[in-house]
Amino acid sequence: MADHDLTGFERGTFTHDGTTHRILRRGTGPAVIVLAEIPGITPKVLEFAERVAAIGCTAVLPVLFGRPGRDADPAHIGRLKAGLYMASSIGKVCVSREFTVLATGKSSRVVTWLRALAAQEHERCGGPGVGAVGMCLTGGFALAMAADERLLAPVLSQPSLPLALTKSRAGGIDISAGDLATVRGRCEREGLQVVGLRFCGDRLVPGDRFGFLRRELGEAFTAVELDDSAANPRAVTAPHSVLTEHLIDEPGQPTRAALDEVLDLFRTRLLGQQHGPAVEAPAVEVEGEL
Repeated sequence: MADHDLTGFERGTFTHDGTTHRILRRGTGPAVIVLAEIPGITPKVLEFAERVAAIGCTAVLPVLFGRPGRDADPAHIGRLKAGLYMASSIGKVCVSREFTVLATGKSSRVVTWLRALAAQEHERCGGPGVGAVGMCLTGGFALAMAADERLLAPVLSQPSLPLALTKSRAGGIDISAGDLATVRGRCEREGLQVVGLRFCGDRLVPGDRFGFLRRELGEAFTAVELDDSAANPRAVTAPHSVLTEHLIDEPGQPTRAALDEVLDLFRTRLLGQQHGPAVEAPAVEVEGEL
């Protein structure tokens, strides 16, 4: 896959509290904030955004790191170039005060900016509220954003922070106690549903992290946990990116069923549509219901 030239995406910026980031948008209808994984907004992330737009939502992609549209697949550009690009994005994150990489029980500062973005996009796009998908490093951001009542459909795809260097970090997620209590209250009072996705063998997203979310959110947390064998075998890296690099976009595939689960959440919560017929995917284990 070559670099994406961003054709079909509107470009802009958003500033809050002195911080400005570039924004990409596609589609019409209620907003879904799509938060890219490291190293950035790759062609596969843009493909996911196109799927979000296709169901009748506006995909909004903040550029937090990396170069939008750049192909980072080692199979296409080589391991050396892919590794250097990955390292440059990680380096930016590590030195930025916007991101909390190691601490437990703390929401990253960028979450405040993202909530402000979601508020603007809700006003701009209309609808009952906003959705958010966080991936890898940004996975937990979607959960912390749900402390704002406008966030109606949070999705945590392979949430990888804090880095699971100790047992306590493996059994937590990057959200403050106050934000978590607010989200838990919304689940109890409003029926908020939170969806999490991971491959079972992914060391960046240990099972204890999803166990923590089950304990904290109860039946409001839907865990989609895939066997590693469900990952796209063409991907060079170990199973990790459920909705992008390791997706097999074919009916009957567990990763496709996971993608459909996410899109159905947006249809139900943001568009007021009912779920389509269930897709059989025996390798997908689901906790709770949407």
